[in-house]
Amino acid sequence: MTITENPHEQLSFRPRARLLQLLGDQLIGTSRLAVFELVKNAYDADAEDVQVTINKIDSTSPSITVIDNGVGMSPETVKNIWLVPAHDHREIQRKEMRRTQLNRLPLGEKGVGRFAVHKLGDSIELITRAAGQKEVVVIIDWSALIAKPFLSDATVEVITRDPEVFIGTSTGTRITITELRDRKWTRGDVRRLQRQITSISSPFASRSDRFEATLSVPEHEDWVAGVPDVEALLARAPWRFSFSFDEGRLNYDYAFRGVTGIKVAPRHVEKSNQPLQIVPERDDDTPGGRRGSRQITADTALATGIGPVTGTFYVYDRDRAILNKLGDSQLVTSFLDENGGIRVYRDGIRVYNYGETGDDWLGLDLRRVNTPTRNISRNIVVGALDLKLERSDGLKEKTNREGFVENDAYHRFRQIVLGALAVLETERKIDKDNIRILTKVGKDPETERIQKPLAELRAAASRHKLSAEMDPLINRVERDYEEMRETMLRAGLSGMNLAVVFHEIEQGVRVLYDAIESGGKPDAIQTQAKELVRILDGFSELLRKGDRKPHSLKNLVRRVRDINKIRFRTHDVRLSAPMLEEDAADIEPSFAFSLALGALNNLLDNAFYWMRFRWPEDDNPSQPKTSPRAIWMGISNDIAEGPAIVVADTGPGLQDDPDRLTRPFFSRRPDGMGVGLYYANMVMELNGGRLAFPDREDAGVPEEFDGAVIALVFPKSKGK
Repeated sequence: MTITENPHEQLSFRPRARLLQLLGDQLIGTSRLAVFELVKNAYDADAEDVQVTINKIDSTSPSITVIDNGVGMSPETVKNIWLVPAHDHREIQRKEMRRTQLNRLPLGEKGVGRFAVHKLGDSIELITRAAGQKEVVVIIDWSALIAKPFLSDATVEVITRDPEVFIGTSTGTRITITELRDRKWTRGDVRRLQRQITSISSPFASRSDRFEATLSVPEHEDWVAGVPDVEALLARAPWRFSFSFDEGRLNYDYAFRGVTGIKVAPRHVEKSNQPLQIVPERDDDTPGGRRGSRQITADTALATGIGPVTGTFYVYDRDRAILNKLGDSQLVTSFLDENGGIRVYRDGIRVYNYGETGDDWLGLDLRRVNTPTRNISRNIVVGALDLKLERSDGLKEKTNREGFVENDAYHRFRQIVLGALAVLETERKIDKDNIRILTKVGKDPETERIQKPLAELRAAASRHKLSAEMDPLINRVERDYEEMRETMLRAGLSGMNLAVVFHEIEQGVRVLYDAIESGGKPDAIQTQAKELVRILDGFSELLRKGDRKPHSLKNLVRRVRDINKIRFRTHDVRLSAPMLEEDAADIEPSFAFSLALGALNNLLDNAFYWMRFRWPEDDNPSQPKTSPRAIWMGISNDIAEGPAIVVADTGPGLQDDPDRLTRPFFSRRPDGMGVGLYYANMVMELNGGRLAFPDREDAGVPEEFDGAVIALVFPKSKGK
């Protein structure tokens, strides 16, 4: 065993030369992102024009050149900053808010972006010149450099000379990369790089300076030519929406611009100084649950470290009937496939890779799956969000340049954007529903969709000589479905419920079809067919009215009060229910108690939410005894059709007409599915009543309850 002569030493790190390779190769994800990083460096150098050129693209030795007209670097800057990895001069400049002559704050702050060139190739030539200085040439052979044992042994050649490239008074930097890692560039690669480079500047935000990046391929000019006219394509979008969120308030401008050939009038909504709804991270109604996590209204604190957020969205409809009327539908589709999504910009410069193909940072596609008729997916929206660099210090870019670190500020940023997007989606659904009425006149899509698989099932049974056994069961499925459809249509329920029923039938029909075509045993096939009939019977049971009998309305209200006692306390909501007093009169109409209980509970759900929206948690911290949140429930005999339970609250009230409020999937909540009032209306229709929206005065509601007023109207008792 060898004993060290001096066991206590002060040693320094001795980084290997290959560390430079790791900085460039491992921290930058793709070659395109490496080029993008070089363009961003030109922005920090106060360049106004950046030209990226791919030379000799058809040869075995192509090269990439990036040249800008920025301020360039002096010999001292090259020596003391550019050749010092992780130098913090940009970070210091940003923290001190020292702007450049073009009023820019630096995008870079980590001091490693220059090593992006290693991702592109092994041989680098950098030529740069600052005003009044000599020209500096730096030549780097990465292969030779990283072959050295330690970083201290890795030297580069630096030449100072009279200007040969940036002559006269010109300044700037030119970087030429040869010995490329990716030596084969296809037309698709070039087009993707072009989209990335040209998207570096925000297309919608105005700026005081000029910054433009372009790509050229001398041997294949056609590869970068013929790019669609983006402005012309955006002009075809039926919907345009812009918003700004600052100091806890929302301003927005919504425009449905119409579709040629479809007679739905354009519509414009502009509002300012509005509260913004956000989706809470967690909505915990249990006693002792964290109240802060249940915030549903944005405030000034929500934007801490984010600053003001502005955005512009152009939204399309890929329904064939609408797409065909936009002109050159294939061009529009291709444009959306390549550019669909929502990008993020800071000080007008893009934060990669938000909005790229495959990047669903807002979870738009999943939201659309959950609520398909309202929510917007990535492939129908082209949008941009703009942030201010000096105000968004809470949003930290990842070292690999692929978006922000997913910290608390990032999650709050997503909440703000999704809240604004929900406003657009709600307004858009109003116009979209009107379009659907005109483009699908006389059609019931669910019926058409169910008839085709049933016809295919009959044909399969005939081919396999099973018609005698199968046709009666298939006929039963079709008959039961039609009966349910008619019942639902009479009650105004064709939308959501038919879709649910169809989904279950379609699954059963496909299983049957596959079993027949694969030569399954007749007994087993018949068993599967009977199971399908049982599924339909289960849905039919939901529509039967056999359990309708006289029930006490006081008992119904008392039951819903008891179920929601914890929620009244947790949300600090006062309940006023004079109908529950001992001497209050009672009424006993006939209805299905459990269904009516569900409908009444849905009304309370809405009231709890919207009162929290109007009266946020922190608005009245010192007045717990006089909470502004209150619900009134009473019985009214003033509605012509029959007795009613009236529910009123102190929320913001209703802003849409009753017909729209009871449509499936319509909601002004950012996370709402739009089924609460739809379900309540369905229940009352099935019970022979209806959902009504009376005036406060007509329903005898006290003045204090100035929000929504909704009534469950029950049928009159026979003989009355």
